[in-house]
This record gives sequence, structure tokens and C-alpha cells, in this order.
Amino acid sequence: MRVYIPTTLPGLAEAHKAGELGPAPLDAFAVTPSLREWYVSDDLEELEYAALTRAAQSSLRQLALTPDAPRRRVVVAVDVADAAVSFDPDRALDPAALGSVRLSAPVPMARAAAVHADADEAEADISAAADALGAADAGDDDARFTVDGAEDHELLWYATQEIPTLIA
Repeated sequence: MRVYIPTTLPGLAEAHKAGELGPAPLDAFAVTPSLREWYVSDDLEELEYAALTRAAQSSLRQLALTPDAPRRRVVVAVDVADAAVSFDPDRALDPAALGSVRLSAPVPMARAAAVHADADEAEADISAAADALGAADAGDDDARFTVDGAEDHELLWYATQEIPTLIA
């Protein structure tokens, strides 16, 4: 199963050094039954993009909690056994939980298929979005507009061999 693990550049550097993403349990995103139902599509590529987008939103939340991290969202796409992934069907109708899964063990970096990250040019908008997240969650429409603006930036695709350059 393809799973999308949100992180930050410092988190990616730690995982690269340790050789694994962890510690467990890890919150991640994948194509779940609730995501399929919400997205109403049978196209696996579109569904995986929706899961990637959810992971990017979670990465933005991590950035809001780590103000010293470079303001670039990072998502690591990994392939894991289905048995390593669990999701809570009771939260299936919760819009905040769409595609949300939990990994029961650390994931070796060797299982990474790719890394997705913002371009340097996105940093100002991502920084503004991370700063506005609390106000957006509290119902501020202007802050919500700023947070939604982060999604105007597509995450770039990086091969796993490019991780050392990405974290340098």
C-alpha cells in the first residue's frame, strides 16, 4: 500500500540519518474507504493525489508547531504492507480524518518511493499559511484564505537519491 507520511525538512534529515521514519506510531495518509467515498472516483492516481494533498496539509500543521523549520511542506511516499496500516472507521465521516491512517512500526527509508516538497519559491506563502493556521482553525475567514493559498503550490517530486541535496 502506498502511504504518505507528512514531515518537515528537519524531520526528513533525521529520518535520512537514522535510516527510518519514526518513531511509531506514525500518522500518515492513504487511499482509505472513506477517502474513496468522499472523492467519488475510481481513478487510483486521483485518489493518491488526494491522499498526498491531505499529507501536505498535515505537514503544514507540523510547520506551525516548529517555527524554526524551513517553511517547506514535505511528504514522504512509502510502500508498506497492508497489515502495517490501520485506520479508524468510526472517524470515516470526520472531514479532518479523510485518508488518515496509522503505521504501527517505524518505516525504513529503503521503503520510500519518493519525496514531495515545496519549491524554495513557495516559502513565503507556506510561512504565512503556517502562521495563520491557528486563526483559520478559530474561524477567521481571512486566515483561512491564507492557509488555502498554500495549496496553490504543487509539491515537487524528488527521487530518494536526491534527499541529501534536498536536506543540505
